[in-house]
Amino acid sequence: QVQLVESGGGLVQAGGSLRLSCAASGLTFNTYTMGWFRQAPGKERDFVALRSWNGGNTMYADYADSVKGRFTISRDNAKNTVYLQMNSLKPEDTAVYYCAAKLAYGGFRGSNAYDYWGQGSQVTVSS
Repeated sequence: QVQLVESGGGLVQAGGSLRLSCAASGLTFNTYTMGWFRQAPGKERDFVALRSWNGGNTMYADYADSVKGRFTISRDNAKNTVYLQMNSLKPEDTAVYYCAAKLAYGGFRGSNAYDYWGQGSQVTVSS
């Protein structure tokens, strides 16, 4: 049974930092593209970042324009964990953040492409 478990959310002031973690189990982690999405109240679930590895020498990362330069996605294949380091947080970053897994290599920005989802972690940025 595949499980994705997020942790690390919370309340932070604008300009602060948080690091989200997503621990995966029940899957061959290094064959999956791992993504982060977020959903604010009353809005759709939006792409934030992804990191994909082709099993060889190529690691691909992609970011939404709204987080580029502030957020960094990384993965530790030995620990089956993906991270989202969030710096210079803004009130508009407030949302529930979800990690997701897609069995393939590539740049998958659409939420419908992903096979598995975590339960979500609340991030609240106060002004």
